[in-house]
Amino acid sequence: MDKRIRMFNKNKAILISAWSWILLVFSVAKSQTRDTSVGLRDLLCRVGKQSAFLMSDSAAILIKLAEQNAAKYNALPAFTLNLQGNLGTNNNLPGGYFSYGIVPGNSRVRNEGSDATILTDLAIASLNWTIYDFGEKKEQRNVAASDVLVEQSRFNQKKYDLEAYVIDTYLQWLQIEDLLAIQTQNIDRTTEIRQSIMALAKSGIKAGVDTSIAEAEISRLRSNYLELDGQRQQLKIILSAITGTSAEQLKADTAYSTRLIAQSLAAVSNDANNAQHPILQYYRSLYQNSLQKAQLVKKSFYPAISLQGAVWGRGSSVSAGDEFRALGKGLGLERGNYLVGVGITYDLFDIKRRQLQMKTQEAVTHYADEQYKEKQLLLNLNESKLNARLGTMKQKLLEIPHQLSAAQAAYRQKLSLYKNGLINIVELNIALSVLYRAETDLIAAKYMYCKTLFEKAINSNQVQSLL
Repeated sequence: MDKRIRMFNKNKAILISAWSWILLVFSVAKSQTRDTSVGLRDLLCRVGKQSAFLMSDSAAILIKLAEQNAAKYNALPAFTLNLQGNLGTNNNLPGGYFSYGIVPGNSRVRNEGSDATILTDLAIASLNWTIYDFGEKKEQRNVAASDVLVEQSRFNQKKYDLEAYVIDTYLQWLQIEDLLAIQTQNIDRTTEIRQSIMALAKSGIKAGVDTSIAEAEISRLRSNYLELDGQRQQLKIILSAITGTSAEQLKADTAYSTRLIAQSLAAVSNDANNAQHPILQYYRSLYQNSLQKAQLVKKSFYPAISLQGAVWGRGSSVSAGDEFRALGKGLGLERGNYLVGVGITYDLFDIKRRQLQMKTQEAVTHYADEQYKEKQLLLNLNESKLNARLGTMKQKLLEIPHQLSAAQAAYRQKLSLYKNGLINIVELNIALSVLYRAETDLIAAKYMYCKTLFEKAINSNQVQSLL
């Protein structure tokens, strides 16, 4: 066991020292402008503060907050005022009817019909206040508050996904910047070869056709550079749109990936923070919201105890002795009444309706719980996969510096042999291609390692630890 630990520490030390050497090489090869570069932390902060892609989700939260505020006043009583003046006949027969709202009615029944017109007025003030509903209004407020949490969790999840997309786009940008730097170095090497060819051709050592080959290679490299530069501009436009920052103001921190690798190799891995993961919080909020709705369903079918009261006054052109007076007598209130009572309302068939709705809500709750467990299982599975991939990428990063060092030595030797006329241009181009492939392999390995590192951090909710 001690031998394995010593071997691991030895490999780790070799890997850290190798990447420190690579950092030194790239810092010399590139001009660093850290004062004006935009770091990943800054971009992620701008996503949460000013991203246009989150504006609609912010508005959705405001809607739920407004609904929650409205639910605070759902216990207010119904207090209505009604004032009416009616012109018509007063000629009816006895009989029952169902009253729905304000229904026209007469004061008495006459033995003989009459088509005389009368004028009546009526003023009513009525109150209907549910004084006890077994907690239904409270559950309505709880559901409204739970809806706000669901919307906020949905916002946090989308923000987290958007930040993950920004991270991946930024890493692609850094990879393109590295490839552009390598492409520039390759153009410089080929230009140096062309100058050597021209000197050798003038002295008669090499044929002039080698110059044409070098010119064609330089043209190809410049074409590749232009293509990479186009990809860089596209990535900057994407980041500009998401973060709300002008594309002209974006400047990559080209040393970030190398620093990140060196720091990650020396750092101790943190425990996953899945309990606070935005994805799990969202599905957990859905589950809690469903439980709250189940409580509301249960309470909504309980009886309601109400306090009811009414005060009203009435005037009529028909006198108390059934005399049809002038219509003007119908203006003004002659008699007044009041009525106060307590009522209880319950529908016996609500028992069955409650059972059916509770079963439906229980199914929704079960579905939300299974979604939560499924997301938790996927996060754990991804954690294992990413750990395995990260181990592979570490081994690859340990090997690539040897490949790059050998390719650089081979190129220098071939260039020296070519200048002395001992090999032809084809062999030199092969050595140059091997060096270029080693350099691009290094950049690809850096990108994949950083990408895997951030994917693991995103999966375990540890992104801040890498920033």
